Amino acid sequence: MSMQEALRDELKVAMKARDTDRTGAIRILMGEFARQTEKVLSDEQVIAIVKKLIKSERELLAAQGNEGSPFLKIMEEYLPKQASEEEIFAWIQKNIDFSSFGNKIQAMKPIMQHFGSAVDGNLVKKVLQKIN
Repeated sequence: MSMQEALRDELKVAMKARDTDRTGAIRILMGEFARQTEKVLSDEQVIAIVKKLIKSERELLAAQGNEGSPFLKIMEEYLPKQASEEEIFAWIQKNIDFSSFGNKIQAMKPIMQHFGSAVDGNLVKKVLQKIN
């Protein structure tokens, strides 16, 4: 079952349980799905939409001076398990030869390709900046 189908089922469950926060969050996500040119989305496309919504919510919360919201917490549940700084650092040590790059940040592309949706670009950048 794709993530898109699972979210449709979860919306029904949330509505029956009268979970207004989850129902609202999933409806926002469904609205984003409806704006896409394709009607059936891959799991990667769904994750990209979730990440976009999380990013915009964090920006909004930062502008308001808040740290979290029920919407943000619910959206983060739909992301795959994220790689930790330690996991990223260990993979970089084993697999990246910095002599083939002009600077450390140029190594982000192969790192992001390896980890895919399981890592945030800002975290990778932070780890790279710590490496001497």
